[in-house]
Amino acid sequence: MRKFTNIKAVALKYKAYEDNAPKIVAKGKGDIAKKIIEKAKEFDIPLFQNELLVDSLLKVEGEEIPPKLYQAVAEVFAWLYSVEKKAELSRR
Repeated sequence: MRKFTNIKAVALKYKAYEDNAPKIVAKGKGDIAKKIIEKAKEFDIPLFQNELLVDSLLKVEGEEIPPKLYQAVAEVFAWLYSVEKKAELSRR
């Protein structure tokens, strides 16, 4: 099996009115990152690429993201919302 040493991935979740902040549900590099990406694709979850953000999230200890990353992660969730809205409109 080929090694994927340059790949990095972080999976986030956020439930409005339930979670205090977005949470990291999976993170890793190399083969682990590849599996995270494959799982996202399997469930048709859009992928967002931002190397600086993923590097910062990989350093987070625990599940909940720290306040200093709220703005960057909010932009990801705003992007995801717009992607989902466009997909919904295209299905009509």
